[in-house]
Amino acid sequence: MAYIMEPKQGEEVHDPCCGSGGLLVKCQLALGKREKEVRRPLRLYGQELTGSSFAIARMNMVLHDMDGEIVRGNTMTNPKFLSGSRLKQFEVVVTNPMWNQDNFDPAVYESDPFGRFEGCGGFAPGSSADWAWLQHVLASLKDQGRAAVVLDTGAASRGSGNQGENREKMIRRWFVDNDLIEGVVLLPDNLFYNTTAAGLIVLLNKAKPADRKGKVLLVNASAEFQKGRPKNFIPMEAVQRIAQGFKNGHDIDRFVKLVPIEEIAKNDYNLSPSRYIDSSIKTEHRDIQTILDDLTNLDAENAALEKELEGIFQGMGYRWKGPSRS
Repeated sequence: MAYIMEPKQGEEVHDPCCGSGGLLVKCQLALGKREKEVRRPLRLYGQELTGSSFAIARMNMVLHDMDGEIVRGNTMTNPKFLSGSRLKQFEVVVTNPMWNQDNFDPAVYESDPFGRFEGCGGFAPGSSADWAWLQHVLASLKDQGRAAVVLDTGAASRGSGNQGENREKMIRRWFVDNDLIEGVVLLPDNLFYNTTAAGLIVLLNKAKPADRKGKVLLVNASAEFQKGRPKNFIPMEAVQRIAQGFKNGHDIDRFVKLVPIEEIAKNDYNLSPSRYIDSSIKTEHRDIQTILDDLTNLDAENAALEKELEGIFQGMGYRWKGPSRS
């Protein structure tokens, strides 16, 4: 996510569910790897509810000597980073909220004093706050802002293909129709410690490049992993391949595809990369008669080799007959 976002010197980066602050740290480290000299480090802002994670995030900022402000609280019900009566806005937001949260009262969305949810496709269902988090992230972005959010794979497709309306699909449709989704990256299985399920990264951009307007860049990175214990991991070369594939934006067979919004609409606003990109290895099927002919030719070649070996051994004073004639 840090490599895809490519944060620039001096930018403000926010994580509303920062945990131990790892994503914020990675953004600064990625900047340091990309730039020979960092004169203006990133300004990092994180909010975390859990006390132990909050303490570790504060410690992470100190240990890495980074300019980070970490606060404690529930971002959905009590966001702490404000500018007057509005949410503070950032150039970059990166976050991995808890998937499919079902503990938010619908009144949180309907009576939100910051206007995060009204007019953004409707209110998220009580069964999952995934798209509510995307609405919050969108409200936290400046006019040129961009974001990367990790969600459950179901967030990309729930409700699509079914008759009638679905709250998540309605919000997803609003994001697509308003050209706010720059891309979706499907991740491998068994990466995260609290689940074996695959996740995906939804990438928002309020100022999409001209060549990506009206399109969504899909990346099927489900095969970009190595087995590990107890969890799989994405090696650095695969991280670079995913980030470069997203940056270039060119179609790559079974890996990257730039899909027009009209095609996504025809698929009932299903944003799953696997819906548009077939990552399976193609199997070559051969004609049975061709296979039989090849076997006959191999038998003939084998018999000729055995005859040649028999002659060599006889010349050396040995008697030998090949195994096919024994």
